[in-house]
Amino acid sequence: MAMAVSLNWIPPTFTKKASTEPARPCAFSLQNSVTCPYEESTGNCNCKRRVLLLGVGAITATLLPGPATSLLAQEIPQNYRAFVDIPDGYSYYYPSDWREFDFRGHDSAFKDRFLQLQNVRVRFIPTDKKDIHDLGPIDEVVYNLVNHVYAAPNQMVNILDMQERTSDGKNYYTFEYELTSPNYASASFATIAIGNGRYYTLVVGALERRWRRVRNKLKVVADSFKVLDI
Repeated sequence: MAMAVSLNWIPPTFTKKASTEPARPCAFSLQNSVTCPYEESTGNCNCKRRVLLLGVGAITATLLPGPATSLLAQEIPQNYRAFVDIPDGYSYYYPSDWREFDFRGHDSAFKDRFLQLQNVRVRFIPTDKKDIHDLGPIDEVVYNLVNHVYAAPNQMVNILDMQERTSDGKNYYTFEYELTSPNYASASFATIAIGNGRYYTLVVGALERRWRRVRNKLKVVADSFKVLDI
């Protein structure tokens, strides 16, 4: 979809993975950057992601797709940016000093520039379910996920909290948990949702010893996740 943007172009940043797929619509990393979530081929080079800087006020919001327009109308929390993937149908906030990175098997991911285990990542898989409630009650779903999917066989599990919310007619489960092994412990929030024929999962976490300091900061990320209509 065409859009009106007033900005100065900055030399694009490329990553290593190449593709012969044609260029596809971009996802907007609002407030400071626009990121293309698809691999694309140009006349000069092949790239996976292309980044350019702009201010939110530079975009003519009425020319953007509906989901992006409504997100632009919201006030992004201070010290966060908004990642909006319109083609894949989701969005979330992440700390503004984090950097994008490749996380195997995930569609998008950002991490602290110094603490690599402090990060957020999003993935999705196809599903014939229509709503997160189709998976079952929140306590059963969370227990099965944390114990049988997220935890390794040698890890102890501690589920700290679970919450359900509804936003724009879509339901979300968000839960907090700890995974502890003999030499390593982590704490995380996860948010799961279903829409667009996809089962979305966002996980944001850190080392357990840092959890008290960063918990509230990372809760903003978990609570910001939204599924957008494709």
